[in-house]
Amino acid sequence: MKRFYFLILLGLLIFLPARSQEEGNKISAGGYVTSMQSAMFDSLSGPVTFDNLIHNRLNINAYIGSKITFNTELRNRLFTGDMSRAGDAYSELIGSDQGLADMSWNLIKENSFFFNTTIDRLWMDVRLDRFEARIGRQRINWGQALVWNPNDIFNAYSFFDFDYIERPGSDAVRIQYFPSSSSAAEIAAKIDSEHDVTAAGLYRFNKWGFDLQFLAGYANSRDLVAGTGLSGAIGSFSLRGEGTLFYPAGSSGSDEGTLLLTAGTDRIFENNSMLQFQFMYCNNPLSITDFNSFYSGNMSAKDLAFSEFTAFGSFTWAANPLLNLTLSAMWFPDLDGYFAGPSIDYSLAENIDFSLIWQHFDSSMNGSNTRINMAFLRLKYSF
Repeated sequence: MKRFYFLILLGLLIFLPARSQEEGNKISAGGYVTSMQSAMFDSLSGPVTFDNLIHNRLNINAYIGSKITFNTELRNRLFTGDMSRAGDAYSELIGSDQGLADMSWNLIKENSFFFNTTIDRLWMDVRLDRFEARIGRQRINWGQALVWNPNDIFNAYSFFDFDYIERPGSDAVRIQYFPSSSSAAEIAAKIDSEHDVTAAGLYRFNKWGFDLQFLAGYANSRDLVAGTGLSGAIGSFSLRGEGTLFYPAGSSGSDEGTLLLTAGTDRIFENNSMLQFQFMYCNNPLSITDFNSFYSGNMSAKDLAFSEFTAFGSFTWAANPLLNLTLSAMWFPDLDGYFAGPSIDYSLAENIDFSLIWQHFDSSMNGSNTRINMAFLRLKYSF
């Protein structure tokens, strides 16, 4: 019966009118619906795994005056295809929640499909003069770079998970103070499903035309953390960089810390095309044995590197206002491997988009060469 009422409520929310801009409106709602077909294979002559995902996102905000905001955001996903029929491991992975509160439910589970709802944002925000406080499930984005973010110690994400543009959230408390329009000081703390604590402070300011930041704290109940980041521009080139040191708390001098450094540049051309490069160094990269590590839902900022040195490049060509063509590539020297990812994005209408994405991985793991191809065909309607 609870499931029945929940589905009724979910249906009502889906058909809420799109966000209104009328003066005095205290509630706004929006989101999107996508249908994505995927195929996974090592070669065209071998077996192919087909799957389909129907994904609905709802973003709801309620305002009390100009100082208090309540936010709720949900992911509703219907999974069908070969992975759904392969057993319970896949549905259990999707249904797991890394937060302190378990807010992910497989509401329907059958032999050939399952339906999952996840609340990945649920917070209250209060603003008073120069102070802002937010409590609940939220995204704390301290990253400055575009591909890898070692400063993002609260909720790191995988670059390859392109269908989750909102990125994960954390069950956290965050307090910010704004001394000026170009500076901010903040402290934040989160607890995850294992009751591990991450707590840190950050100070951000502008100097010499660059946004600079410094952070320090405690990550995942294991490591002392110190980091810095910057972003700015020299001429027509944007520059971005981050560095974070993770050192085992209470360790002896023989224990090795993990240092991640990344720097990149990007340039936007007159036709809105963009060229981007980024490089990363890590003295203690994560050892991986399969491609699931690239999409790991348990990824932390300490686990971003799979090779001592990693390089990334991409170019997006805006062929016309409706069509973007992108080619991305990543190099993992320690794995004797690389990633290549061409994609096509086309706007069919003002709120309807079509995408064709291909991801190719090739590397040496467990003493043998491994390759995998993943192709995605996606149609997206935003409301």
